Amino acid sequence: MSPHHFAFDTMRMFLSLSFSLFLIILVFSIDSASSSSCPFDLGYVDTFPWDTSLCRRPVHKDCCQTLINLFGLGMAQHLNETSMFQLPDADTSSSCLSDFQTKVTALSVQLSLVTQCFQNTTQLFVVNPSSCAGIITIEDWKQKVGLTSPLDISCKGDLMRLTRCSSCVDAGMKVTSQLNGLDPNGTKCFYFTVLYAAGIVNDLGPQDPRAAACIMDLPLSRSSKGKPSNTTLKLVFGLLGALIGVLLFLGVFILYRRWDKKRRQKAFHEEYVSNFRASVLPNSEAEWFRLSELERATNGFSQRNLIGQGAHGVVYKGTLSDGTLVAVKQILDLDSKGDEEFSNEVEIMSKIRHRNLLSLRGCCVTSNDFTGKRRYLVYDFMSNGSLSDHLPNTLGSTKQGSKKPLTWPQRKNIILDVAKGLAYLHYGIKPAIYHRDIKATNIFLDSEMKAKVADFGLAKQSTEGQSHLTTRVAGTHGYLAPEYALYGHLTEKSDVYSFGILILEIMSGRKVLEASLNQSVVRITDWAWMLMKSGKVGEIVEEWLRESGGPKGVMERFVFVGILCAHVMVALRPTMDEALKMLEGDIDIPRIADRPLPLGHESLRSSFGFGSASISSTGKRSRSLLNSSVRYS
Repeated sequence: MSPHHFAFDTMRMFLSLSFSLFLIILVFSIDSASSSSCPFDLGYVDTFPWDTSLCRRPVHKDCCQTLINLFGLGMAQHLNETSMFQLPDADTSSSCLSDFQTKVTALSVQLSLVTQCFQNTTQLFVVNPSSCAGIITIEDWKQKVGLTSPLDISCKGDLMRLTRCSSCVDAGMKVTSQLNGLDPNGTKCFYFTVLYAAGIVNDLGPQDPRAAACIMDLPLSRSSKGKPSNTTLKLVFGLLGALIGVLLFLGVFILYRRWDKKRRQKAFHEEYVSNFRASVLPNSEAEWFRLSELERATNGFSQRNLIGQGAHGVVYKGTLSDGTLVAVKQILDLDSKGDEEFSNEVEIMSKIRHRNLLSLRGCCVTSNDFTGKRRYLVYDFMSNGSLSDHLPNTLGSTKQGSKKPLTWPQRKNIILDVAKGLAYLHYGIKPAIYHRDIKATNIFLDSEMKAKVADFGLAKQSTEGQSHLTTRVAGTHGYLAPEYALYGHLTEKSDVYSFGILILEIMSGRKVLEASLNQSVVRITDWAWMLMKSGKVGEIVEEWLRESGGPKGVMERFVFVGILCAHVMVALRPTMDEALKMLEGDIDIPRIADRPLPLGHESLRSSFGFGSASISSTGKRSRSLLNSSVRYS
């Protein structure tokens, strides 16, 4: 099996298992009674050519997966008919499962086996705006994703061919990444993508065997694979005898066209690669990797080697031929800006060398008619992952129990490492570089928990003699400086603001954006500012950290620096060099001046209507202790 086929099969297995988990969690309890009727017809269970032999054995590992995927056809049909991604209420869900159970058991599938497959389901598949970016209907989908998405292009028609199905799966991964970028907390965006591809995009319908086999990964019976009858065979042989001359001609013609297509494809690939190498590599120190090298290093980009996924790419762990561990990032954002940002990151990262900046080892680009352009970045492998993996409010449920909270020395050193890396970007090289996307997921930790700033795809170089750059806004909501988010004015103080947000996130253990009791969004800066104004700076520090016995004065110093760096007034923020000196205790923290009312938080405005923004007596006493303490404790 080739690496491409292996990666494709693995991806399909991943999609199938993920969709199964989605329905297991969200469908409904098998024992619940219901008075509501199921809104879609489950008659397809009897007529659809699914492989029932998998469920006619006492226990088979693929039976439950097959049953759940089979039910997914009905959900896709429901979406097609009603434009609703989810069922209206719990009673309707219960009714659908009851009907489904009756249909399946009528096909000689043991009732106990069906019960076993759904025995742990407790949640109902009902309308929930928090499932994925507020999407409930097809209209919501179009507003979030757009009128035309990669799914609308790649998932139409007959998907039996391997290349067509592969393109559809790749499109699904890209759309899912786009939705996750809109709603990082969404848990069901992938499953909405699957239902949309099967129920809306594919014009053959969700219950077409070719669509179901690719999108739902539903196994088909052997009889559905088109075994011809005797009459059909006679007709085929007759036609072959009459048209053999034409077919021979067409065969030669097709072979020639394929040869010519491969020749042109190879020429296009070589031209694209050579143009990239000629425009980027002479200006950088990056090593050039062949795609075959990266495939060997990552075992064909196996799902087992997948270590991270974001809105713009997926990251795989790899081992080079010399035994070096690397992280290989595949860029998924393939729009017209992709080449520009990719080249930008290669040029910038290959030139800079600093112990607190993640080193770029090399890159790879490729292009063909089936997969289009593909871009890869190869970094040094960071064994402790990203900072977000270690913060309490960004840990997933599977990581929560396996990660220990960061100690005070670890948090202090991480903040200082990031500050040193940014100070080097601003002052250590000419022209200065503005990162534009400082956040926890872009800070990586090595085996000794040393922090390194990464992901320079959005970085911009300053222009000599200009106080700021005016550029399109790019970055992550919650970390963007107000003047940059509103007007596109980019300065070194924009990175300082993001750094201040990062300090508060590390010290408090809170999310950058959190929903309050009245469902409004509370920014971490507003929350910290309110506590500081109330003389409760110590409460900004995470409770576990406060009780760990760390130096209270030094911890509060770091909080004050975070608040000052994230001040809404640009002129009041320190430079990165000044912020680093404040953190290290080399210079005092100035009096923090008042600020305008928080933007977009009506419920908090009255809380911020104080006359003076000077630090409370508690805050002053803390600063006094900070100024008299040693640099590190």
